[in-house]
Amino acid sequence: MKMIFKGIGKLFRGIWKLISFTRQLIINLIFLLIVGALFFAFSKSGEEPTIPDEAALVLNLSGPIVEQRNYISPIDAVTSNALGQPPVRENVLFDIVEAIRTASTDNRITGLVLNLKGMSETNLTKLRYIAKAIEEFKQAGKPVYAVGDNYKQSQYYLSSYADKVFMSPDGGILLTGYGRYSLYYKTLLEKLDVNTHVFRVGTYKSFVEPYTLDGMSDEAREANTVWLNQLWRAYTTDVAKNRNIDASVLTPELDNFIAQLKDVGGDFAQLSLQMGLVDELVNRPQLRQQLIDTFGSDGDNSFKQVSYYDYQPTIQSTDLPSENQIAVVVASGAIVDGSQSKNSVNGDATAALLREARLDDKVKSVILRVDSPGGSAFASEVIRNEVDALKQAGKPVVVSMSSLAASGGYWISSSADHILAQPTTITGSIGIFAILTTFEKGLEKMGVYSDGVGTTPFSGVGVTRELPDGVAQVFQLGIEHGYQRFIGLVSQNRDMSLEQADKISQGRVWTGQDALKLGLVDELGDFDDAINAAVDIAQLDSYELRWMAEPLSTAEMFMQQFSSQARAFIASVMFDNVPEALQPVTQQVVTDLTALGNFNDPKGQYAFCINCIDIEK
Repeated sequence: MKMIFKGIGKLFRGIWKLISFTRQLIINLIFLLIVGALFFAFSKSGEEPTIPDEAALVLNLSGPIVEQRNYISPIDAVTSNALGQPPVRENVLFDIVEAIRTASTDNRITGLVLNLKGMSETNLTKLRYIAKAIEEFKQAGKPVYAVGDNYKQSQYYLSSYADKVFMSPDGGILLTGYGRYSLYYKTLLEKLDVNTHVFRVGTYKSFVEPYTLDGMSDEAREANTVWLNQLWRAYTTDVAKNRNIDASVLTPELDNFIAQLKDVGGDFAQLSLQMGLVDELVNRPQLRQQLIDTFGSDGDNSFKQVSYYDYQPTIQSTDLPSENQIAVVVASGAIVDGSQSKNSVNGDATAALLREARLDDKVKSVILRVDSPGGSAFASEVIRNEVDALKQAGKPVVVSMSSLAASGGYWISSSADHILAQPTTITGSIGIFAILTTFEKGLEKMGVYSDGVGTTPFSGVGVTRELPDGVAQVFQLGIEHGYQRFIGLVSQNRDMSLEQADKISQGRVWTGQDALKLGLVDELGDFDDAINAAVDIAQLDSYELRWMAEPLSTAEMFMQQFSSQARAFIASVMFDNVPEALQPVTQQVVTDLTALGNFNDPKGQYAFCINCIDIEK
């Protein structure tokens, strides 16, 4: 017996040594990664990009285009580099536009080359703002060329603004149009014995439909068809004008397209040339020579060029110091309660930025830049309260709507002195909902029952018990109150009756051009127009833009890095054994079924537009 206990003791000591070794190994690895990240950061920061005396600016965007840059860990950057992967990049919309505009008056820049193969699919509203800068560049008398092997939809939209579009003889152009498709889980949830309790107001509030139906409702289909067609019409009209072709060429009937493709032997590149989508089919050596002929040789078998990523950091701000500041607060992402969640519009954090602008005497006006599908109703109201406080302090607030300002995104916009949207902005979706799922049926099948006593009808209400009818009525009354609150804000701030506000609400999505007709916005315009409005309303002779941003603390950076690594690990475990072809569907299912878990409204009430997300894909 003594020998047995001695053996067990040795075993546990061995296990403890292994745990200690593993712990020290992990700590050392983290330390080495941090040292490597710091070395990488400092070595990079010491390098000053050199701009040639003459060069074409190559707009070689890689990654998504965003309103505001999110934090990217140096460890992620080092890890990606070590694995031979391109660095993770987020391209700020305003930085891109500023670089193109600066280049248009920079004597060193002789032209613009659009090389967009790494650019992610992007909402049309953002693309139009970049296109505006490209047009200004062309008006400066400098050539613009687009180059690419293959063009996706967003890449081709910007490329169509070029004086000349080149494509590989083995390439093609993929124009898929805009669509909104969802997975529906009603039957699945029934098979799993999951009860889905839905509380909503709004005929078109379709966020809940994937959990209650097996297909899109007629109302949602009607509304989605209208605004999707408007966006596609805007896309095709712009491209057709740029390419001097008929817009119908971009939306051929399938039978006609097949016949055209057969005529060219299935050669997509040749068909693109015949349709007028590109100007010339060239291989890479031929393209390189044409660019050398236009912009000159760099002496190293290429043309004189400077990358966007080298040029943009050299740009100096042209804003002159002024006692009159226009503060810009960016609200980009889903709206959540609190201040800790990154890559979202945090109610407390965004309100704090607005409050900071209100308390700063130099700030005379505020632009609230909104790019959000909504989220927590409570957090939306926290932000809107600060908009009201700014107005009461005599500081006008101008809302500049980007791609999205729907549901909660419209809630935080509603009180502004002046609201601008672009024609292709997605807004409206004025409605509110809540979802509660309970699992009592499934538990009962497994022989598990919930029973007990409580002091009120709400005691014990939760996911393991059937939801009493009376409690469901209480939830619905709360949602109805929230909806009346929402349309009341619209009525009060948009100078319309409650009946009028209700008629154009009901959760229905509108484009910016329809929102103007309905009185939901004051003007169609981009960010430049919003600046002009802020200057005019505040009656400023001179001004300086001040971008308000909440810095990340060291602890927050560490926690964000830790959570991102954890998410990556969990994802790898979940999808490791799933066939590659099924992974996108599996990931979508997991995303949909856990969507509400990402929200944290104190009362579980949400003003969110699910149909507004990822329409460019």
